[in-house]
Amino acid sequence: MAGHSQFKNIMYRKGAQDAKRAKVFTKIIRELTVAARIAPDPEANPRLRAAIASARAANMPKDTMERAVKRGAGGDDGVIMEEIRYEGYGTGGVAIIVETLTDNRNRTVGEVRAAFTKFGGSLGETGSVAFMFNHVGSIQYDTAVADGDAMFESALEAGAEDCVSDDDGHEITCATEDFNDVRDALEQSCGTARSAGLIWKPQNTVQIDEDKAESLFKLLDILEDNDDVQRVSSNFEVSDDVLRKLSA
Repeated sequence: MAGHSQFKNIMYRKGAQDAKRAKVFTKIIRELTVAARIAPDPEANPRLRAAIASARAANMPKDTMERAVKRGAGGDDGVIMEEIRYEGYGTGGVAIIVETLTDNRNRTVGEVRAAFTKFGGSLGETGSVAFMFNHVGSIQYDTAVADGDAMFESALEAGAEDCVSDDDGHEITCATEDFNDVRDALEQSCGTARSAGLIWKPQNTVQIDEDKAESLFKLLDILEDNDDVQRVSSNFEVSDDVLRKLSA
C-alpha cells in the first residue's frame, strides 16, 4: 500500500525521539490549553477530547493534564496562541508541511526558515506544497485490537473512507468533516485508538537515498524539536536498508 514505508519511517524516527518527553509534554499542554478555551467539557469538545487522548497515550501525569485544561478554561493567562502552517521543500525535493501553535509568529517563522536553510531546503508560500497532500482524519489501532477484515468492517460502519492493515497496525482514514463521528463510533466498537487526528497524507512519495535521508532527518528532527511545532508532515520514502544503516 502507498505510504506503508512512510509509516515505518515515521515509527523509526519517533523511536529515536521518544526520550524527549519534556518536548512532547510541552506540545500536548499547548494543545490542551488552546482546546479547553473552546469549551472545557471534553464531551462537548472533540478537539479537547483528542488532546486528552494524546496526553494519556504519552503517559502525561493526570495533574499536569488537569492544570493545562484549567488554565485554558480560565483564559486569564494573557497569552494568545495562533495556529500557523508553513510549507516548503527539504533535501531531495521532499515536500514538508509544518503545523505550529505559537504566541510569537515572528520567532516561529524565523526558526522554521533557519532550519530549512541550514539543510538546503527552502520555505515557500502557504499552499506551495499542500496540493500534494490530502487533509484527512487518521485513526490508528494496534494489530491486537482486531484482524484486518474485522477492522475494515468496523471502519466502514463508522463512516470511514478506507482502512489499511499491516504488521504495524490498522490505519483508518476519513474525510475531515467526518473525523469526530468516525473516531467516536470506533471508540464504541474497538476501544480507544493508539492515535487519532487530522493529518496531511501525501498523494505520492519521493524515494530518497542514504545521503539525502540523513540530511532530511536532521531537518525534521530540528523542526519537531521546536516547542512551537505541533506536527510535521512530509512525502519522503526511504528503503528498509537505508533505515537500518541510519539506525546502526
